[in-house]
Amino acid sequence: MKNVSKNWQERIVPVMLITITLLFISLFLVLPLVSVFVEAFRNGTALYFASFKDDYVWSAIYLTIICALIAVPLNVVFGVVAAWCIAKFKFWGRNVLITLIDLPFAISPVIAGLVLVLAFGQRSALGSWLIDHGLTIIFAPPGIILATVFVTIPFVARELIPLMEEQGTLEEEAAVALGAGGWSIFWRVTLPNIKWGLLYGVILCNARAMGEFGAASVVSGHITSTSTIPLYIETLYAGYDAVAAFSLATILACLALVTLVAKSIVEWKVKRERAREA
Repeated sequence: MKNVSKNWQERIVPVMLITITLLFISLFLVLPLVSVFVEAFRNGTALYFASFKDDYVWSAIYLTIICALIAVPLNVVFGVVAAWCIAKFKFWGRNVLITLIDLPFAISPVIAGLVLVLAFGQRSALGSWLIDHGLTIIFAPPGIILATVFVTIPFVARELIPLMEEQGTLEEEAAVALGAGGWSIFWRVTLPNIKWGLLYGVILCNARAMGEFGAASVVSGHITSTSTIPLYIETLYAGYDAVAAFSLATILACLALVTLVAKSIVEWKVKRERAREA
């Protein structure tokens, strides 16, 4: 009797857990995603494509792409350097550096935007000096770029730090013993070992950069000319232009799907390489 009860529990528990997981994903992920496309095409494809004739829509798309093209490479360079320092060397302040890297995860993006306003706004000494020299940061595209860079700082570094710590320094030390230089060691030893982790971090960083809202909303000043895709979606929806808002939202939804597929491919590649090494 005990064996029958045990076998029943072993069968029903996984089914229950899988059912709960699927219901949760369907309710909070799949349903909202499907709703975006349903609302965008509710009045036909003609009205959907007409939404993209607005010059401000293309301005928002252009600014979003520019922010991503600047923020992602900067965070790649910073992430690789920071991960290399933290994983390969022991130095005073190492834990402080790790904490600072995680700072954008710990504070609200809105607070980050307010900090940027205080640092680079017209009332600050630095912001006033920049404005006097013809460079406006806040309520202008440079402020959006700074906000995007700030919120995406942890993604590449956080993917690479545990990976580099796991790999250790034996291969680099062997390369040094054979007479290899610093750049040669990085390109031929370090980079091949971290390539999939780096690509994974870049994918997440790019998705976060294009979807940033909170900090960008604060530093943009809700000016249409400084709106990214998420900010202009809010403007359209607040203006009761729901079709245009959902039409523009389909771009972010497609980005999310592409990110998911790319993430899955990278994870599959990593598993296959590990299986080969084993």
